[in-house]
This record gives sequence, structure tokens and C-alpha cells, in this order.
Amino acid sequence: MKESPQSRIVIGSDHAGFTLKESLRRRLEKDGHSLLDVGTFNEESVDYPDFAEKVARAILSGEGDLGIVLCGTGIGVSIAANKIRGIRAAVIYNDETASLARRHNNANVICFGGRETSEDQAHAWTRLFLSAAFEGGRHQRRIDKISALESPGNSGQS
Repeated sequence: MKESPQSRIVIGSDHAGFTLKESLRRRLEKDGHSLLDVGTFNEESVDYPDFAEKVARAILSGEGDLGIVLCGTGIGVSIAANKIRGIRAAVIYNDETASLARRHNNANVICFGGRETSEDQAHAWTRLFLSAAFEGGRHQRRIDKISALESPGNSGQS
């Protein structure tokens, strides 16, 4: 598995994802990745949309190439991150979703549940995601359609 060493990763979590974030951050740094940690920095209760937004905005501003955001289940942060135009956040829960999120969906943020995902799973799935490349082709057409949904004035109806 060849990972992309040039990827700059932005990572963030709420309190429920904090422990897993810290473990994943340490492992990825040991693997040689450059990380920007946008918080939270302890287990005090915080609101997950704030950290999903911090990760997403850092990606869009060029501070990072890819993002990882964690909450209790991964669902809340994925919903929040996907509200930001240009972000394609995917909840990862097995090897296939880790790889296909990048290969087919060109995800730029992956989401984990701190209560649902082990340290080993998060690390392995992140490595799979980082080693995958967007395949383009028919998948690009679908990404273009997702981007069109983000257009101002789009009512969501075809």
C-alpha cells in the first residue's frame, strides 16, 4: 500500500472523538504525514459542527489537502462538513468504504465515530484512503452532478 506522503492532513474532533483523534494523529505523524490539528484538545463537551467546519474550511483555504473529522458516530460531522460547498465527506466503516470514498467519490474528508471505530481500524482505513486515487471517468460525471447540487439557487429538483 503506497500512501501519498505529500498530503497535508487536517484533523479535528469533538469530545466523543477526541481519544481516537489523538491516537490517529500520533500514528499518522509516526507514518510521516504532516498534520494540522484544529481541536478539540480535551474531552470537555463541545459541538461537533464547529470542528467539522474548521476541518472543511482548512481544506478549502489550502491549509491541508485532505481532512479527517471525528465525533461519536461519524454521522454528525459528515452531515456538517457536507454542508460546506466543495467538501465531500464520507463516513468510513470498512476497507471498501475507505478505498471507494477516494476512488469513486473523490472524498476530501473522511469521518469516523470515536465510539464505533477502534484505533487499529481508523489507522488502517485512513491508510487505505490515503493510498487510493480518484479514478475519474464515469465517476467525474457524478462528482460534477454533486457539485451542481451546491450551486446557488439550486432547489434540489431536476
